Amino acid sequence: MKWSQATETGLVRKQNEDNFCICPDIGLFAIADGMGGHQAGEIASRLATQKLADFIRTYLEFYSDQETLLTKGMQEINHQIYLISQQNKRYQGMGTTLTAALIQNNHLYLAHIGDSRLYLLRQGQIKQLTEDHTVVQNLVANSTITADQARTHPKRHILTRALGIDSSVKAEISKITLRTQDKILLCTDGLTNYVTPEEIHHLVNNAAEVKQAVHNLTEMALERGGADNITVILVAVD
Repeated sequence: MKWSQATETGLVRKQNEDNFCICPDIGLFAIADGMGGHQAGEIASRLATQKLADFIRTYLEFYSDQETLLTKGMQEINHQIYLISQQNKRYQGMGTTLTAALIQNNHLYLAHIGDSRLYLLRQGQIKQLTEDHTVVQNLVANSTITADQARTHPKRHILTRALGIDSSVKAEISKITLRTQDKILLCTDGLTNYVTPEEIHHLVNNAAEVKQAVHNLTEMALERGGADNITVILVAVD
């Protein structure tokens, strides 16, 4: 595998509340977009990525399958972030998205909660493998608004699920078989607010290498306003 990553504070925010982890020894790639005042968002997203890596390293051989491993890991991380938010008034209401790809034996195991995204680029097509856990996505699913309307809807940033907000939460867990030349893109909404899936596909496929693709993606988001933190990880399967 080859991979590259970038994270940008953006042109408006004073602090970067995104975090990511890349752990090639266990095949883990993850991003998190935190929320909450008094730096709580940054703390929540950092805890999420670090604790997930720690959990997988500790229990990779303990659970019989990776989907159970990720399910238990997401539950444990949610519990830890929730406890911290309850014990410290400064951190009340903090939470984070978390989208993770665990690549093992030609399979991608996906764990997801929130509105960060994971895309699969395969044979000239791009497919979003995650579902946004947002009020607006529910409206799209119910055919109340269109996908185009969702991009500019005033409530598009309101999450229906996030880690650390409630004492328990259900994460989205899935599995796909990888193929040679697949590319996996993880990103926070600081990218997808400005760059469409079609543009992502074009920039990735026309870049000479993954590092250049990541640079081009972040630059496009910045050129179009960059009002949010931007984090991107691109993985190319050999």
